[in-house]
Amino acid sequence: MATLLEAKGVSKKFGGLTAVDTLDYSVEANAINSIIGPNGAGKTTFFNIVTGYYKPTTGTVQFDGHDIAGLAPHRLTRYGIGRTFQTIRLFGHLSALENVLIGMHHWLRSPWWSDLLKLRSTLREEAEAIRHGEELLAYVGLKGFEDVESRNLPYGLQRRLEIARALATRPKLLLLDEPTAGMNPNETKDMTAFIRRLRDERGLTILLIEHDMHVVMTISDKVTVLDYGRKISEGKPSDVQQDTRVIEAYLGSRALKMIKN
Repeated sequence: MATLLEAKGVSKKFGGLTAVDTLDYSVEANAINSIIGPNGAGKTTFFNIVTGYYKPTTGTVQFDGHDIAGLAPHRLTRYGIGRTFQTIRLFGHLSALENVLIGMHHWLRSPWWSDLLKLRSTLREEAEAIRHGEELLAYVGLKGFEDVESRNLPYGLQRRLEIARALATRPKLLLLDEPTAGMNPNETKDMTAFIRRLRDERGLTILLIEHDMHVVMTISDKVTVLDYGRKISEGKPSDVQQDTRVIEAYLGSRALKMIKN
């Protein structure tokens, strides 16, 4: 498979704190990759580098043949990088459909003044955007909720709405930051199956941060483990699961000795 995303020697420092430390990382097209690690391991910092919220202190990042390190988030969206957030960031006072339409903003071509004049081309584009937004809502399981304010949706549906908004940006790579956080077991099971559908049905490449190890081991083609900003393990889920460095990072050296004994 072709490499879609490749980071080499990426570091991010905040004063004296090194959040990501000389990380080499790659994502193959049409794969589901997971990044795991203890709290503070640098997972979300790396996401923020890939999506343009942080500029790396050192290193390079290439996406689909483009050098993207340090580019603004809106430019990376145009290249085909979409994301959700660890803490849901919806426009609570706007409807589900309006939230999705915001994700389409950079693909709409009509200038602001054409909307004032109600030009036919603008009306056609608006109607097409609404139709596509309704299709995305139906796809993520929100058919019938188009006019509901996002703050009034149940938690699990808010997570799905955030994914629908990300899909509206037309991504090639979709980054999901803890997509099952706060969900009950049934919601988690449904979300896991849905993430797989995004890859299988829409051809997306998925990169996710997830703390639920059952989700990670069930869905991932490759798992990468970070600890203190460094990569300590990488490979197939079954291999990573048995890596003593991973066990020690999560449970501590004392627990590792108990397991060995």
